Amino acid sequence: MVKRSAAPARRDVFVASRSCLRAPGRPLGPRSVGGSRVDRVVLAVKIVHITLRFDAPGGVETTVRELARRQKAAGYDVEVFASDLVDEAGWVRSQEFRREVDGVPVRRFPVVKRPFPRLTLPVMVGLVDALKASEADLLHAHSHRYGHVMQAAAVARREAIPLVVSTHYHPADTWETPWKKGLLRVEDVTFGASAYRVARALVVESELEAKLVAEFSPRGRLRVVPPGISLSEWEDPEGDRARAPSLPPGYLLFVGRIASNKGLPTLLDALAVLPAQDRPPVVLMGPPWGEKPALEARARQLGVSDRLVWLGHVADRRAYRATLRGARALVLPSAWEAFGLVLLEAMAARVPVIASAVGAVPEVLEGGLDGRLVPYGDPRALAGAIRAVESEHEATARAVDRGVLRARGFDWATSVEKLSAVYRAAAT
Repeated sequence: MVKRSAAPARRDVFVASRSCLRAPGRPLGPRSVGGSRVDRVVLAVKIVHITLRFDAPGGVETTVRELARRQKAAGYDVEVFASDLVDEAGWVRSQEFRREVDGVPVRRFPVVKRPFPRLTLPVMVGLVDALKASEADLLHAHSHRYGHVMQAAAVARREAIPLVVSTHYHPADTWETPWKKGLLRVEDVTFGASAYRVARALVVESELEAKLVAEFSPRGRLRVVPPGISLSEWEDPEGDRARAPSLPPGYLLFVGRIASNKGLPTLLDALAVLPAQDRPPVVLMGPPWGEKPALEARARQLGVSDRLVWLGHVADRRAYRATLRGARALVLPSAWEAFGLVLLEAMAARVPVIASAVGAVPEVLEGGLDGRLVPYGDPRALAGAIRAVESEHEATARAVDRGVLRARGFDWATSVEKLSAVYRAAAT
């Protein structure tokens, strides 16, 4: 039995609902708990996901949305608490949000970027009180070095609510100054010594992330739960093709935020390395994240701007899939990827993959068996890989065939099942 500060009647119902973690969606009839009869029928345990941005493009955002809607469909009572932030790079807020997404209620909170002078640690105003009043049976916070994780941990400790944290860890970028790297490490250690000691489980997406987070967190609480894709979405190429945008033939495709950590200057440099007659069109599909003007200027300087197609964010899933299916290859030249969901999507779509050997990418691509790995920031190596996709037909076909089989092991249903096991362990 978990002690709560609520009234006895509420506590009895809480205990009854906690047992539903072992069988979500199965109602409990009247029963005796701790000597008291519980007459209220409880349908499912309540899970509250806490994340900075929601119903928006991005890997973390996609993960939270898929988990929430699938847990809802499985019978859990699910709610998402998020900030009013639309664009983290430009710190753009909005009041125009949906109150329900995929059947999941969403509550928004104003976010403060710097709670203390010169300290960037986004916190949500009113989040602590809302979590206390939420009647949540389990809190699931997402991301690392964000104030909402600390806020969720404070409520979890005070109210004795099980807390699970998905770290989505990102180490310091290689180009950061020593001072900035030191500051980020201090934040790592602070989170490891505070919020992560409150958490019953720390969910990571790869073995590499587990190794990195273990440097400053309780090792025994780490659980590897890879994300997934909706495999059924990729079974109807003909149905998607009707929504394909008009694009030049033979294009390379980048998918992701147009952000500083995505290695896009290297892609432009690689394009310039290729002879002019061999330069394929490059389609960039993803939301702007503050870097487009600088990239456009660089492309003009290199003489490759005529090869670029800025597609922006594509919300229509069929158009998105059709664009990916039509690519000569997916190119992901990132400085870091905690996992790289688009890699799985490309493999499911039978599209060759070229990616930087950073983060969990080598794990996802099985050390380069399912795609071509290149060193980060090496335009000549990237240009060579682009050539090889076309010239080395048999090797490319083998990698594509392996990639299809690899992708089949990463369905969101499997991720949700594994995470449910983590929840059950956390609640005991």
